[in-house]
Amino acid sequence: MDVRSEEAGAGAVKVVQVGPLGAGLSAKLAAEYGAVRYSDGPDAVLAVTSGKGGMTAALIDAMPSLRAIVTFGVGVDGTDLDAVRRRGLLLSNTPGVLTDDTADTAVALLLNVLRGFSANDRWVRAGNWAAGGSYPLTRRVSGSKVGILGLGRIGLAVARRLETFGVSLAYHNRRPRPDVPYPHVGSVPELAAWADVLVVTAAGGPGTRGLVTAEVIDALGPGGYLVNVSRGTVVDEDALVSALVEGRLAGAGLGVVRDEPHVPTALLALDNVVVLPHVGSATVETRQAMADLVLANVAQFFRDGTLVTPYDVSG
Repeated sequence: MDVRSEEAGAGAVKVVQVGPLGAGLSAKLAAEYGAVRYSDGPDAVLAVTSGKGGMTAALIDAMPSLRAIVTFGVGVDGTDLDAVRRRGLLLSNTPGVLTDDTADTAVALLLNVLRGFSANDRWVRAGNWAAGGSYPLTRRVSGSKVGILGLGRIGLAVARRLETFGVSLAYHNRRPRPDVPYPHVGSVPELAAWADVLVVTAAGGPGTRGLVTAEVIDALGPGGYLVNVSRGTVVDEDALVSALVEGRLAGAGLGVVRDEPHVPTALLALDNVVVLPHVGSATVETRQAMADLVLANVAQFFRDGTLVTPYDVSG
């Protein structure tokens, strides 16, 4: 079925862009599909949005011709999946192409927060080294125990990278994976109690909101570290801030926060915390690969009504 011809005949806008995308991707969507911004054309056959932005139920309901949502990003937690199911819409994301960069970011945060590299840099820039000071000792990575919360594509890539550091690895998933050599731990608090470092790579969304509870953070304890490259909502941020301020957690490497771009002021005052502005996959190469996959999804939809990387919304 040629969806492009069918919908063009109906006179509907084919593609609408919801929220900001990269300039190159926006230009190609406009040139190849006549894409317009949502404010310029509220109804369309297909919408392209970002993982951070997504589409609310109200926005979906305002577009009666909508048949597909293509997401620039791996996360779809910004889109109302109940509305997608109710309307019978197709949904895609960009899995796989973000995996390596995000895994690299997780490992970099782990190294940074355990060894205090960013804090050391600030200490040197403040003139303390030149003044004859000596920075306090930090923690060794090799030989540590690392628990991975969510052993999907990204979690597995993190684990494989960390193997080279000589760490012990374990993980928690809803279901154990028979294809990995790492032990599965039955609950998140148990994993945290075992680990020196808990790396959060679980998918975002309502099902994982607040998964890292105050109990989990307390189980990590004053010698434990948290690294999060998932979504800020997966962690009880209030409990995390309290534990860090009170010295009940040794440190945190945060690639994401709950209410981006607003970072709790208390975190910014702590030298044992590294915060990144949600740039886990922000490399030239990966952004291009994501844009290419978005365009491939759009092209395939208008060619035969299917998507290259469909996201399973069955729940």
